[in-house]
Amino acid sequence: MKVSDILRVKGNTLYTVTPDEPLAHAINVMAEKDIGSLVVMDHGDLTGMLTFREVILCIVKSGGVVGQTLVRTAMDDHPLTCTSETELDEVRRMMLERHARYMPVMDRRMLMGVISFYDVAKAVVDSQNFENRMLKAYIRDWPGGEEHPAA
Repeated sequence: MKVSDILRVKGNTLYTVTPDEPLAHAINVMAEKDIGSLVVMDHGDLTGMLTFREVILCIVKSGGVVGQTLVRTAMDDHPLTCTSETELDEVRRMMLERHARYMPVMDRRMLMGVISFYDVAKAVVDSQNFENRMLKAYIRDWPGGEEHPAA
């Protein structure tokens, strides 16, 4: 299974901010849209990723005040990325290794979407459920009427 399989099911709604927007505005967008991340784009290029993790770290560092802080101060400026052709096993490994919950999907320099650790986990569980149903149907429909040896 590939990242493109997740994007096909998930859809293509993307929320972005620029690095020079106020962090308070980005936080409001995240809360209003009930999303855990925003992709930071500058003149059409991916420049970072802003998640609640970075927001919380920034707020703690500044003594609990957002004030006039800009997105660029809080964002991860070296986000983990993948392509639509990346295999899900590789995405899982990368996300676990870097403790990343969100990953922008890029096609060269073009943002194609964002996948979350939840999206990856759901795709794996759905795939396993499908395989289990197919195996049970195979065993149930075993030719000759006798019970399948694996049953």
